[in-house]
Amino acid sequence: MYFRKKTSGGRAYLQIVESRREGAAVRQQVIATLGRVEDLRESGQLQRLLRSGARFAAKAIVVDAFAAGEVTTSSTRRLGPALVFERLWEETGCGEVIESLARARHHDFALERSVFLTVLHRLFAGGSDRAADRWRRDYRIEGVEGLDLHHFYRAMAWLGEELAVDQQDGATPFAPRCLKDVVEETLFASRRDLFSTLDLVFMDTTSLYFEGAGGQTLGRRGFSKDHRPDLNQMILAVLLDGDGRPVCTEMWPGNTADTGSLIPVVDRLRKRFSVRRVCVVADRGMISAETIAELEARGLLYILGVRERTDKLVRDLVLDDPAPFIPFVLTKRKKDIEYEAKAVTLAGRRYIVCRNRDEMRKDAAARAAILAALERQLKKGDKSLIGNKGYRRFLATPGDDRFAIDRAKVEEDAKFDGVFVLRTNADISPLEAMLCYKNLWRVERAFRTSKSLFATRPIFHKLDETIRGHVSCSFLALVLKKELEDRIANLGKASGEGDEESGSWPDILADLDSLTETQVEQDGKRFLLRSAPRPAASLALRAAGVALPPTVRQLGED
Repeated sequence: MYFRKKTSGGRAYLQIVESRREGAAVRQQVIATLGRVEDLRESGQLQRLLRSGARFAAKAIVVDAFAAGEVTTSSTRRLGPALVFERLWEETGCGEVIESLARARHHDFALERSVFLTVLHRLFAGGSDRAADRWRRDYRIEGVEGLDLHHFYRAMAWLGEELAVDQQDGATPFAPRCLKDVVEETLFASRRDLFSTLDLVFMDTTSLYFEGAGGQTLGRRGFSKDHRPDLNQMILAVLLDGDGRPVCTEMWPGNTADTGSLIPVVDRLRKRFSVRRVCVVADRGMISAETIAELEARGLLYILGVRERTDKLVRDLVLDDPAPFIPFVLTKRKKDIEYEAKAVTLAGRRYIVCRNRDEMRKDAAARAAILAALERQLKKGDKSLIGNKGYRRFLATPGDDRFAIDRAKVEEDAKFDGVFVLRTNADISPLEAMLCYKNLWRVERAFRTSKSLFATRPIFHKLDETIRGHVSCSFLALVLKKELEDRIANLGKASGEGDEESGSWPDILADLDSLTETQVEQDGKRFLLRSAPRPAASLALRAAGVALPPTVRQLGED
């Protein structure tokens, strides 16, 4: 119902009107005509009516007063992050796993709440445990009121502590079994009914450097992907299944090479998760001849990327194989992408040669542009162009110390246009092999977009166990992130909107972070006023199945 001013015969009347739906039409029904607007104003009757009604609409009055800046504000807290991720924390089983493992210790503080707060901070801000302790003051998170900074340190040490000697079966030469491994294994077991076997395993690695020594064994100098070879670092590996779900993490000393880590990880994976059949999908940087021999000796299937430019067999024979390509089209984001693939067997090895037609055209155009520019430079006699790597790979010196375009090199380079080559021992079609490997690219992209979750610097912890616990919270954050993304994707499928039913991850975090609850005082009463959710926050809340609290809530109200 609402007030409406109705003009009739040159006079304005105030009415109370109610809208009612009759079939497909909406009709208005006059409940009462209160009188002429001028008479109501002059007599004061309208003011008395509104004041009388305000007794039954105090909350609406508070909202208007807050918007006008006429109320006293005592505090504002952000509630969106905990609303969504508390629900996911429960429904993924993360909270129950932490609680059940910690129960036997009889800690004198809420350890599960410490871990959850750290995970939530990792999703929205990142940084040290000290930063998390400061960050939480602006957020409404149930059960964290009694926590102090030293509780976070104790929780990290608990999560990363080594298991007893009789529980070290499956440890690698690089890392012992820890409590965080039990957490990962229990989470995996709880969702095992969602897929019968862990057939595909994707692994990607990154390095994390330390501000200090980096623990007793983890902090070591090695190849730094952060371009900080001057600092001690650790290697972090994240393993995901074929659907991009996080399975587990591995943490090694900073001087561990990727090529030497794959086999121990696969062996450990089979023991930890009782996996019968594993198909290892890995990129070029993860393999070596020794690695492939070890995989075959263990009877493991693999699909591995090949360095087609530096592998002599691939460069000189596989790419020149005359067998025809099999074309097919994949649709991505409503755009058709042309691919072609073929299988080539040489020296007992099975290769899959794949080609992206769009990338092939782009590579050819880029080379043509380089050659055109090179020809212009050569006419000027500019020998300094030899310093340009793009030019140098197409140059030759036929004589007289002069440079010329080497057409043989140009033709050789064209063989690689849009091409990527795989090596596999799996009895699958070229298309299936290519799709599996493309899943690795998808997972790597997801890993890169999630890398901020693992960029936990600054890491000031001095013990291996606290470092492992600190980084393990990033894994739990990735579990929640993937769960929310999957639920949002399912909303799109259910509504038939596809990609339209989505929100970018930065938008989701920003919009949830903007959802606030403000405590105000009006006429001696205290109220909590909730802000309106932005679009991406509404999407996340709907995906998580969380209802918003009332817009206005009176404190102390039964």
